[in-house]
Amino acid sequence: MDISIIIPLFNEDESLPELSEWIIRVMTANNFSYEVIMIDDGSTDNSWSVLQNISSNNNNFKGIRFQRNYGKSAALNEGFKAAQGNVVITMDADMQDSPDEIPELYKMIINDGFDLVSGWKKVRYDNTLTKNIPSKIFNGAARWSSGIKLHDFNCGLKAYKLKTVKNIEVFGEMHRYIPVIAKWSGFKKIGEKVVEHRPRKFGVTKFGWERFINGFLDLATINFVSKFGKRPMHFFGLYGTLCFIAGFAVSTYLLISKMICREFALTNRPSFYIALVVMIIGMQLFLAGFIAELISRNSAVRNEYLIADKIGV
Repeated sequence: MDISIIIPLFNEDESLPELSEWIIRVMTANNFSYEVIMIDDGSTDNSWSVLQNISSNNNNFKGIRFQRNYGKSAALNEGFKAAQGNVVITMDADMQDSPDEIPELYKMIINDGFDLVSGWKKVRYDNTLTKNIPSKIFNGAARWSSGIKLHDFNCGLKAYKLKTVKNIEVFGEMHRYIPVIAKWSGFKKIGEKVVEHRPRKFGVTKFGWERFINGFLDLATINFVSKFGKRPMHFFGLYGTLCFIAGFAVSTYLLISKMICREFALTNRPSFYIALVVMIIGMQLFLAGFIAELISRNSAVRNEYLIADKIGV
């Protein structure tokens, strides 16, 4: 199979018929063998019924329905598990991503050998204050911390080698940083393509200001995990040792001063208590490193979701 298209959706029943027809036209025109996996992330409208009708007319369309809303990362992760095509394309269901971009993305993976190609919505039709400015801040921070020179980390339109999606895991709200996860997993040939960003035709945006804060927290998490997830002692042990040595050095100096000068009031010096606290913090960090080495950072049920129904998967 040439292409697997993965589309997470939440309350997008108005856009699905037109989107599916557009995808079929593009696939037919390019003679691609394909599957379209739509993940209904607990929609409360008629999205699942619409998807059932689409699938009954074209068995290339498949569906996974979550019992409740888990988020885009969960939807993408389930889609990655089910994908079978040599090239995996992800796109949003709101029709702001154009299926006409798919053939060129496919060529960049197959002919140019990229592990991942991320879309860049160079011209955007979103609200400047609530989406464009936060997006620029996100992308600047992600570029600086990851070293990946992409303009738009969070673009929903991306292409992957099948091997890439089968060897990465997306959870929480980490879909924003899939290129970082891919690089961390050893897939370093990451490209970018300018893609069309279309004005929203149906529904309303799911973006809220809480995602602005969550995005930075996720970036901090993924940077820490990518550097120290397999060796937490290198972080906790290093700073724990430095704290302990600093506290021990100050304590030793104060004790020697007390021995030399009997009139030296050791317990009246704030530095003595600060040194003791720093030593205790150092020991606690060191022990935290040992514990972190013993406990797996991954929960066994982190990516298990209650699925209500499936179509063709």
